[in-house]
Amino acid sequence: MTEPNEKEISGGSAGRESRPTIAATGAQVGDTTLAEPAQFRMVLVSFLAAGIGLVAGGIAFLLYRLIGLLTNISFYGRFVADFTSARHNHLGLWVIAIPVIGGLIVGVMAKYGSSKIRGHGIPEAMEAVLFNRSRIQPRVAILKPISAAIAIGTGGPFGAEGPIIQTGGAVGSLVGQIFHTTASERKVLLACGAAAGMSATFNTPIAGVILAIELLLFEFKARSFIPLVVASTLATAVHMQVLGAGPMFTVTAMDFGVPSALPFYLLLGVICGLAAVGFSKLLYWTEDLFEKLPIDQLWWPAIGALGLGIIGYFVPRVLGVGYDTISDILNANLALKVLIVVMLAKAVALVISLGSGTSGGLLAPMFMSSAALGGVFAMGMNEVFPAAHLSAGAFALVAMGAVFGAASRAAFSFIVFAFEITRDYNSVLPLMLVTVIADGVAILLMPKASIMTEKLVRRGLRIHQDYEADVLQQMVVSETMDREAPVLPAGYRYANWPNASPVTNRK
Repeated sequence: MTEPNEKEISGGSAGRESRPTIAATGAQVGDTTLAEPAQFRMVLVSFLAAGIGLVAGGIAFLLYRLIGLLTNISFYGRFVADFTSARHNHLGLWVIAIPVIGGLIVGVMAKYGSSKIRGHGIPEAMEAVLFNRSRIQPRVAILKPISAAIAIGTGGPFGAEGPIIQTGGAVGSLVGQIFHTTASERKVLLACGAAAGMSATFNTPIAGVILAIELLLFEFKARSFIPLVVASTLATAVHMQVLGAGPMFTVTAMDFGVPSALPFYLLLGVICGLAAVGFSKLLYWTEDLFEKLPIDQLWWPAIGALGLGIIGYFVPRVLGVGYDTISDILNANLALKVLIVVMLAKAVALVISLGSGTSGGLLAPMFMSSAALGGVFAMGMNEVFPAAHLSAGAFALVAMGAVFGAASRAAFSFIVFAFEITRDYNSVLPLMLVTVIADGVAILLMPKASIMTEKLVRRGLRIHQDYEADVLQQMVVSETMDREAPVLPAGYRYANWPNASPVTNRK
């Protein structure tokens, strides 16, 4: 079916002379009539966005419960859906085998179901927006959350937010396809689903809207902003109804030390930028290693899960989402040595697992590792400068937002995200400072791609990194065309061009 925004062309008889004219219903050039693009139906899109927000909120809740159910079955042998941590298990060496089983299942689903379930989901949503007219296959909306729940429920060190963002985006895309929307309308609906998924996961409606704008839409217009807010608000309302009104992480009051601690925040910004670049390069280096394996891609997630299981046996905190560990870090409940172990072990476990091509979100594990980095930095500075009295929890929160913001090129989103977690206005100044410094470092060292776009860039796809003006909407052809085009008489030819003068072509 031809979409409403595609130009319909009807030709007339050949050789008919006609002067270009512009009519109310379209443009006529010669004997070709070009229909005007369809208007963006903001009212319709807003109503559809409301439904998408409610559905995405429900999906987030169901996925949350499914992860809890699979975690309880896998590590505790009980059939309950309460969300719990896998680190309290008493399985001994059997804890190594459970992630491998989950990896085998995900490998089969990726090979025989859809390869789109591999990875953390956001690059796939970006690819659909930029190169596939915002179309996502229906099977992705089903297989992605199930595969992520299996991977996380069997100990995968992932978060649920990436799969929920991709699933919400798939729901938005499917709704757009069902209602025969245009490509631009469908793009907004896909972004509405992604924003709703983010908002429903963390109870951060503002950050969800901004993340969709920065990573999917690359525009800030009323036609997209209004539906995004509608979807994000309703998804957050669902979260508040089924999971409570509080933030995802319970954080006590923090002392951010402004302005006396600002010099330390400057240094932290540089470190966070280096950490973002290092993690991005390490992840794709690991993916390259798996690409060189002489075995079928079906087995890769199981191999990565084996490495995860070995690490999880020695450091149980790396297993599963780890929201409880993130709360402990933000509340400065962990000692320096524990923080160092968690920071390194979680990063290595995530790189090995995600690099193997399994399914899972990137947000929560990077939050854990980067929050531990901030806590280690504050404690280390307190050892060197005892009079500094830096708050480990405050620096953990700031680093948590800065590392992922720099790695994903979504600095504004994660400034707002970290603020929405604490809802403490005193966090805004250090968050802004550290995040933009980290983002600047990441841009200098990785100017052509981010952790979200590197996979697509490797496929030869051009990805937006910043807001870009649409040149075709800023000027018309008459402003750039050359009305006095140079011509040559028909009887002239060039000999030994371009140095020779034209000579007459004599017969």
